[in-house]
Amino acid sequence: MPVIYLDHAASTRPDDEVIDAMVEVMRTAWANPSSQHPQGAAARTVLATARARVLAALGDRAEGGVGDLLWTSGCSESDAIAVLGTMRQRPGALVLSAIEHAAVSAPAAELAALGRTVVQVAPGADGILEPEVVAEAAAVNGAAIVAVVMVQNEVGLVQPVSAIASAVRKRCPQCHIHVDAAQAFGKVPLAVTTLGADSVALAAHKLAGPKGVGALWLRHGVALSPLWAGGGQQGGMRGGTQDAPAAAGFGIAAERAARDLSVMRARWLELASTITTTLDARGVAYRQLVPDQRRSPHILALAFAGVPASALRTVLASRGVSISTGSACAERDTKKSVMLELLGLAPDAGMCRLSFGRDTTQFDVTIAAGLLADVVGELARPAVGPTTGTGPATVPATGPQTRG
Repeated sequence: MPVIYLDHAASTRPDDEVIDAMVEVMRTAWANPSSQHPQGAAARTVLATARARVLAALGDRAEGGVGDLLWTSGCSESDAIAVLGTMRQRPGALVLSAIEHAAVSAPAAELAALGRTVVQVAPGADGILEPEVVAEAAAVNGAAIVAVVMVQNEVGLVQPVSAIASAVRKRCPQCHIHVDAAQAFGKVPLAVTTLGADSVALAAHKLAGPKGVGALWLRHGVALSPLWAGGGQQGGMRGGTQDAPAAAGFGIAAERAARDLSVMRARWLELASTITTTLDARGVAYRQLVPDQRRSPHILALAFAGVPASALRTVLASRGVSISTGSACAERDTKKSVMLELLGLAPDAGMCRLSFGRDTTQFDVTIAAGLLADVVGELARPAVGPTTGTGPATVPATGPQTRG
């Protein structure tokens, strides 16, 4: 049975061009990039080309730009290097949003257990962080670093990162500002030269690149402590032999994502409209958790009253449609989602995340939309309390909440 894959926020299929490039590098430039011989030089050339491509996709020039790249195993490691590396380097608090990915919130919990000051800032009732509130928390607590996710992974909510960075800079000029851009890179406009961040975490597999490779963009002059000691590669910041084939694949994926950004965004908005229009036509009651103007176009988060999320996912999978019922990194975790609680998701409502990639077709989404309407109708239980009707109404929030 053919599978309609609508879980690109979790991971994407590598492009054929990416795969071909990686295979070619594995065949021709497989040596250690640190080796001082022609084969090592060939691998270093591959890394340099990949670096130039990713920097260009970020709006930073490979030579004479405002920052550089540190190759990592993915966005989780990039986040850890930025957060832990800053906190080891300087005194002060870690200020983060209450809706960060576990790649940031888990290191934060470890720091708190070690006695470091960790402050979580709750978004407003609409899920958006208020720049002045973040800046105030940074100033009052003497922040060493402020960490903010640019596109929230569960529902696709876009945060005003540039405005937050600007507000923090005015109150805490020396504070390190870190941005998790795993769901943002290649999905929303992102230029590090105007973002205002000191570091930006990236992952290749979110934009049709390979798994197991990511990068941390660092502004020139930023000092961090490495997570571990090693052989001195990458200026001593990350010991270990760099993966030239994976970097090559990342470079091509980043270049293509930046080049096709406007086209992809328009297509993804159309695909999301196909789903909501179909649900409306079929009389299916749902809530669109984030309005179009506030979400990344590749993520559409919907909630259905009286429909268990796990059942929705399982039945759709049995009919050939792959979706997520939240963050793929936490689907087996029974812990409540701060983001969904903040948006006031009813206890009996099942949430599903439909996410699109560069190879998602209109044909597939049309079929998936019909199947989604079918399955919701089969699984729906009578809603408790007032109904909300049909259409993409924004979920009423329960008000700001703080955690830990």
